[in-house]
Amino acid sequence: MTDLLHTLPNFPTKHYTHLIPSLEKSLITTTDLLTLDPLEVAKRAHLPLLDVRGLANHVLASLQSQLGVIDGAEALRKHEESPNLEDASSLKASGRTISKRWSAISTLDPLLDAALGGGIPTTYITEVTGESGAGKTQFLLSLLLTAQLPPPQGLARPTVYISTEHPLPTSRLAQLLRSNPDLSSLPTSTKPSLTRIFSIQTPDLESQDHILAYQLPVLLARHNIGLIVIDSIAANYRAERSSSSTSGAALGLRSTQLIQLGHQLRSLARQHDCAIVVSNQVADRFAPLPSSSPPQRPPGSSPPSVHSQTSSPPRPDSSQQGMQSLDAAVMPPPPSLPPPQVSSPQYPLLTLDHQQNFFTGWSAGPHSQPPNQNLKTPSLGLVWTNQIACRIALVKEQQMYGNREEGYSVEGAAEWTPRQWKRYLKVVFASWAAATGSEERGTEFEIWSGGLRVVGQGV
Repeated sequence: MTDLLHTLPNFPTKHYTHLIPSLEKSLITTTDLLTLDPLEVAKRAHLPLLDVRGLANHVLASLQSQLGVIDGAEALRKHEESPNLEDASSLKASGRTISKRWSAISTLDPLLDAALGGGIPTTYITEVTGESGAGKTQFLLSLLLTAQLPPPQGLARPTVYISTEHPLPTSRLAQLLRSNPDLSSLPTSTKPSLTRIFSIQTPDLESQDHILAYQLPVLLARHNIGLIVIDSIAANYRAERSSSSTSGAALGLRSTQLIQLGHQLRSLARQHDCAIVVSNQVADRFAPLPSSSPPQRPPGSSPPSVHSQTSSPPRPDSSQQGMQSLDAAVMPPPPSLPPPQVSSPQYPLLTLDHQQNFFTGWSAGPHSQPPNQNLKTPSLGLVWTNQIACRIALVKEQQMYGNREEGYSVEGAAEWTPRQWKRYLKVVFASWAAATGSEERGTEFEIWSGGLRVVGQGV
């Protein structure tokens, strides 16, 4: 907390003289106080939870007053009315009241909305993962426009696009506005506009942390943002990975950074009632070698005889050889052994190899879809998975067609040629929608000039 007066020179530290020494001894900075969970800070510093939460809320109110988000009188009033609670009124809300506040962003396709349980809801972090070319960015771009629509399709609020890899594709957004009939037929007063999309680029992890911690909260408060899109969440973390980042200390630090990032985004989503949608990259996951069982002998057959390497069977004479050839022509051949039975490997239930079949979107079961040859794993691991409320997997499969004329001309090669890609949307897990089963491919969709739509819905 030595940087508290540097950040807020006029902060009244005399009211917290019983807390600040313990926080400084535990090496807790002002950023830690605002980003970490108050319970974690209280455990590290051995302080009462309510006192730590009151200090964090007072520091947050002072920062908002200094940045011009709220005036000083309002910040003081909020702190005096509820010093130890983030929002006292939210604790009194019943289930029926919360259900009435449900608001979601549509994909402009009824079948896709049905698969997602009504769309992309606010106050949650939703992840869209998939390999390159699966349609992640196309999905996010359509949300940037539909969030500007009036309810129930949208939120009638501006949106923010935070890019970590490439700038905002404005030409594609203009094409969506022209080609999608649900958008092009709207009057000018309610039609989405590119001027209501704020674009921010974060080329490295340092700038990303600064923007999410300081600039983004101000932007949300001043412009009533309804949707935050981060494309992609893993790019800066993967770019800064080095050979030394695989040590235990580096992995622990990375886990702490991901937990802080998840806490920041969830706090913004709840405080401003906005939806946060992030895209995530995937990595190849190799399926383990299947185990094979020894072949079973047919009933009634005798075990094969084993001859010694030093002795050889007696050689029959010419008369016996003729009788054996005659018997071979009359008697049926002995039954052959069946091929070995191949089974998928069985992992203990509590191991990561077994559990990842339920949260990655790519299962390694014998009847799983997609097949085991195309296994993927979302980036940032299990720590980041625990920070999100929903994971949507966009699976891309290559469709093969048999055609002798267009096939390979090499003799002995398979006469199959790829013609197109098939894409499927799978809900891996969500608290408001049913998950897609591991033996189901999901909802097949296609990318067209107007966005995303279920296959067969085009005219």
